Amino acid sequence: MTGVHGASREAVAAARERLDALTDSTSVDAAQLAGELAAVTALLDREAGLRRVLTDPAQSGEAKAQLVQRLIGGQVSGATADLVSGLARSRWSQSRDLVDALEELADTADLTAAEKTGTLDDVEDELFRFGRIVASSTELRAALTDRAAGTSAKTELLHRLLGGRAKPATERLVTRLVTAPRGRSLESGLESLSKLAADRRNRMVAVVTSAVPLSDGQKQRLGAALTKLYGRRMHLNLDVDPAVVGGIRVQVGDEVINGSLADRLDEAARRMAS
Repeated sequence: MTGVHGASREAVAAARERLDALTDSTSVDAAQLAGELAAVTALLDREAGLRRVLTDPAQSGEAKAQLVQRLIGGQVSGATADLVSGLARSRWSQSRDLVDALEELADTADLTAAEKTGTLDDVEDELFRFGRIVASSTELRAALTDRAAGTSAKTELLHRLLGGRAKPATERLVTRLVTAPRGRSLESGLESLSKLAADRRNRMVAVVTSAVPLSDGQKQRLGAALTKLYGRRMHLNLDVDPAVVGGIRVQVGDEVINGSLADRLDEAARRMAS
């Protein structure tokens, strides 16, 4: 949620802290929490009137929290009800920010569930790989983004693709993105999930493209160099592209560190032409 401002930014920061405090407890099932938060997200996404009431600055925070408890208190766990009540008590710059925050919290809870089982690294890699598969298959992308296709059909397709092959958290995250994109493209949604997973580890994501697979030693040296350069732990998403004649191409966020021979040749040609 990099685009939030003002009151919403403060509300999101507070909600993240509450989620961390909840999921630090061994008594809280992070995967269950994720599913329940996703259900509340879907409810508020559909019900614009309710969304406006819960973000109305003219209403007291306590009154809005009590409304949340009446609506969902008996249908979700106490942890979920308390977290959503806290969101209702907060002030929001616009009502959609509340739904976006809930969606992020649901995804973070699923990533936390993966972290607790020691599979967060696998989930990060699987999200990246799935994005690459979608990018290389126009038929698959069309099937997953077809508005005429029902939710159950897309869920079944994803289960056939990911069930038993990917971690449960990966399948849940991708299924929610595909069946409830909320205006996001599939590509941007997968990218956001990858960044959220990296943030969970307080790491940045570097997309590394090379002509041939890197050795373990090369990956370790590159990771160490990027960590030193950016001052944060770095997670490497590795991709192989034979078009990269030599060297590597590294992208961190919007910044590209270009070390490929092909790009150096292109740059030399541009200089000669000018």
